[in-house]
Amino acid sequence: MPDESRPHRTAAVIPAAGRGIRLGPGAPKALRTLGGTPMLVHAVRAMAASRSVSLVVVVAPPEESAAVKLLLGEHSLPARTDYLVVPGGETRQESVRRGVEALPDDIATVLVHDAARPLVPVETVDAVVEAVTAGAPAVVPALPLADTVKEVEPAGKDQPEPVVATPDRARLRAVQTPQGFDRDTLVRAHLTVPLTGQGATDDAGLVEQLGEPVVVVPGHAEAFKVTRPLDLLLAEAVLARRRANDGY
Repeated sequence: MPDESRPHRTAAVIPAAGRGIRLGPGAPKALRTLGGTPMLVHAVRAMAASRSVSLVVVVAPPEESAAVKLLLGEHSLPARTDYLVVPGGETRQESVRRGVEALPDDIATVLVHDAARPLVPVETVDAVVEAVTAGAPAVVPALPLADTVKEVEPAGKDQPEPVVATPDRARLRAVQTPQGFDRDTLVRAHLTVPLTGQGATDDAGLVEQLGEPVVVVPGHAEAFKVTRPLDLLLAEAVLARRRANDGY
């Protein structure tokens, strides 16, 4: 539970050190452009759009840290929010840990957001923050699954994979970001779960390994992850609609 004596200042950590090879050759995924603007800038703006977020920490590829600082300075970002760039590590987990270690002491709530989810609406960000400040140690936005899911026994490349189970779709959710945490819980998770070994595919998974509860709030269809070229086309379409309707 949050310590009521601490201020409830919120920061967002954006790990952006990955190469994103599934998008094809070129710049790191976070620096690919969307509507003429790097996805990273869209993601930073999405976090800063929430009035609860007073600091955004971008964890950049070490060789790109200086360039990312210049990049953020070249784009219009909300003046009420502070920005910090730190060099990332070899894995996403290590990069998030470095971003959390760079936070000032007065941050009580931490959001961890994928740079590859550039169009998450501010309402989703606010819902995560509100759930953490209300007492949840870890919060994830998520959507119900539309497809039936099969559990399979992995086989060799291009080989048929036998189905071993069909999970109940009603109990499954597709998890998005930003994920929100009580800072002490997130720090403890990163100190407890080793950087090498099984780890987890998201920060909420690290908290689960502590035995702490993780709760779900409604996600949003536009908070999808840009991973493949088709996702980039969809993101361009969403952005074009926003600009036509809202002047985004």
